[in-house]
Amino acid sequence: MRAVLQRVKRASVTVERDGEDVAVGKIGSGLAVLVGITHDDGEAEIVKLAKKIAQLKIMRDPDGSDDPKDRVNVGDAGGGVLLVSQFTLYADARKGTKPSWSHAAPGVVAQPLFDRLVSAVRSYDIDVQTGEFGAMMDVEILNDGPFTIILDI
Repeated sequence: MRAVLQRVKRASVTVERDGEDVAVGKIGSGLAVLVGITHDDGEAEIVKLAKKIAQLKIMRDPDGSDDPKDRVNVGDAGGGVLLVSQFTLYADARKGTKPSWSHAAPGVVAQPLFDRLVSAVRSYDIDVQTGEFGAMMDVEILNDGPFTIILDI
């Protein structure tokens, strides 16, 4: 499982429905997490990634300090998490100019795992919003810092 975590001031996902843009997920301050799932991912990776998302101390403390010794996790900061499934995180572009997606799990495998990840993060009593699995999405992220971490679980 691969994730790109960004500390954000706000983030949202919109999809087009009947010719109109519809917001399907939206958070204020918190974490935007782009998630890629590969073939051999399972429950162990979900548990580990959910715990990391919930407990990583990268948020400003509630008083606004961004001193590394004062940072708190997203729940303690009162923030939300926007989880977005993104198979392109497993692109292999080492050869040629057309990426290969062979390392990304197909939707039939990835969607139940992604849904389980959403539930696992919610179990930490964190507001979790999502994109729409398999849809063409517009993801808007206002990175706070910038602060971005890549996790390979």
